[in-house]
Amino acid sequence: MSITVTVKEKWKGFTQKFQPVRDKWQAFREKIRPVTEPMGKGLRITGKVLYHLRKVFLALPVVYYAVKFASYNMENLPEQVGLNLQSSGEFAEMISREAAVYGPLGITAACLLLMFLSRRVIYPWIISALTLILPILVLITNQYPM
Repeated sequence: MSITVTVKEKWKGFTQKFQPVRDKWQAFREKIRPVTEPMGKGLRITGKVLYHLRKVFLALPVVYYAVKFASYNMENLPEQVGLNLQSSGEFAEMISREAAVYGPLGITAACLLLMFLSRRVIYPWIISALTLILPILVLITNQYPM
């Protein structure tokens, strides 16, 4: 018990040493409060706006690249696009170019819609970003068949 008392007494003496520094800091804080309070309110408002727009900020690059890939595929894919490349080098199914372009674009749009309707943001966003692989795969399998 005496050890505890001495530790408390030493701590009390330690904190009393820094009381003048604490008083000066408190006076300084009171002096700059008229400047820091509006800055703090502005930062809080900016943070809330950015938080509420996080879905839009995450969706913008996905939409940009989805449209970019779709326009590139519309120009470079043949009229008939093959899907499911077989080991024999033939495609199991042939679809039109428009279906090959708008299909992955629609899947990406559906994933982004799910992101906007969901409370969670990151998981649907990651899925929508991964759907950007689809137009690249369609292009590669139709440009360089094995």
